[in-house]
Amino acid sequence: MILESFGLEKYMDELSDSTNNHLRAMKYGRPNTSEPTLGIPPHCDNTILTLLSQLNGVQKVNFVLLQIWLNGRLSSCYHRVLMEGNEARYSIGLFARPRGGHLVKVPKELVDDKNPMLFKPFDLEEFLKTFSPQIVQGRGKSALKAYCSV
Repeated sequence: MILESFGLEKYMDELSDSTNNHLRAMKYGRPNTSEPTLGIPPHCDNTILTLLSQLNGVQKVNFVLLQIWLNGRLSSCYHRVLMEGNEARYSIGLFARPRGGHLVKVPKELVDDKNPMLFKPFDLEEFLKTFSPQIVQGRGKSALKAYCSV
């Protein structure tokens, strides 16, 4: 639906064929405190698309690589895991990211005089090899922009 809304249906098969999907069940232990506690600090996932579903209905969508692929037309957001109380938190995440060797690149249809190219093509695996310390520290979004901005 996202690609259709930008008139990019012809890229659906290519994007699907070059993407790995990873489903993950996550458990965050009990903080045993009434004060909010960070389970995971603020960060952006280096994915094309992340769908998170938590028990009790909280859901989140994130897409830092889709922001780059769409030449900045959508904006990804930082998110975090916030814990409180005496119960563990359970979530399920679906993470979609490019396979190694496939370039993340802006389609030519999204570049014109009014919308110049904002990001050069890049291989996510090469980026991850170089910037993994920044990603662990929650600075992946700024590192990614520094790595591939034009």
